[in-house]
Amino acid sequence: MNATALSRAPAARATGGGLRIVRLANFVTPVSGGLRTALRHLGAGYLAAGHDPVLIVPGPPNSLRTEQETDQGLVISLPGRTVPGTGGYRVLLDRPALAALLAALRPDRLEISDRSTLRWTGDWGRRHGVPAAMVSHESLDGLLRTWGLSEGLARRAADRLNAATARDHQAVICTTAWAAAEFHRIGARNVVRAPLGVDLDQRHPRHRNSAARAHYAGPDEVLLVLCSRLSSEKCPDRALDALAELRRRGVPAVLVVAGDGPLRGRLAARIAQERLPAHLLGHLASADDLSALLAGADIALAPGPIETFGLAALEALACGTPVAVSTSSALPQIVGPAGQAAADTGPGFADAVEQLLARPEAERRAAARARAEQYGWDRAVTAFLAAHRATAPRGAQQP
Repeated sequence: MNATALSRAPAARATGGGLRIVRLANFVTPVSGGLRTALRHLGAGYLAAGHDPVLIVPGPPNSLRTEQETDQGLVISLPGRTVPGTGGYRVLLDRPALAALLAALRPDRLEISDRSTLRWTGDWGRRHGVPAAMVSHESLDGLLRTWGLSEGLARRAADRLNAATARDHQAVICTTAWAAAEFHRIGARNVVRAPLGVDLDQRHPRHRNSAARAHYAGPDEVLLVLCSRLSSEKCPDRALDALAELRRRGVPAVLVVAGDGPLRGRLAARIAQERLPAHLLGHLASADDLSALLAGADIALAPGPIETFGLAALEALACGTPVAVSTSSALPQIVGPAGQAAADTGPGFADAVEQLLARPEAERRAAARARAEQYGWDRAVTAFLAAHRATAPRGAQQP
């Protein structure tokens, strides 16, 4: 065990202050999106509330273990294994090494963000007297359906796995009622609701500027944006379907896609073949550039049918841009009147875009921002800490 982390453990106990909340996450890389964002903001909030957050994530295969003090607390990277076909996602598979690290860190709480390869850590917590919470970031039966399982088989498999998850954890944290439904279906009684949030300062309508918009669309064109991982469960092809349908209807739409993933090559080939006015930007590392893109768009698209919360959609709303969302997902309840639910087809999303465009621009942009303001990260941090039964130590700064 590295001396940095070992030296922190006794000190945290000696103060009689906050809890050491050790967070475990897979499928996190420097270019991943929503999960990485959520981990960063929640960790920073825990730290501000006087707790001691530690995040453990997978690093590159055959790498050395690293430790870094950050604004979200200590971040430890262990050698990971790359998952084929995911565009670079990595997982932690060395159970003995991870178990040894957990024992050395002496957590007061565990927070786990992976219901597959990390589910065993909930049982580790139970055996060591450490309350563990699993964060449900995805619909398991929906994910299984995208992998080709029939609806019935996916549901039965999800119910069996979800029952094991509920049994091995003190709490299952779900960000929406939609996400909680598959646990309520099996009678789980330890489900806790806690929303995610959005950085209302970084994602703001003030980032809208004509120069950034003009780079992609003319003054009479409709600028659509898709901010998403380009993978099958996100259904990015549907954004191209909607673009093609809008063009067929005579709507001068153009599409900008921010994000990367295993489907990027297929999307690029289709754009070229059909000569669609679409731009694939890849991962945008600059927060300001992404804010300018979101704020400059007329409509954002969120076609993923199994989204449990939709951080990208919420970030678009915070920038004053309304969102067309899949009617099958949790997003209709998130965007509310600031968006439009769409049937899961190209024409369905084209209809939703036209319905949003029919609203006066100032009205729809104000509604988008107002909706996002209901989801600040302070509210999310408070809800997650409540799920951990963690109160702020006396004198700590409130998140």
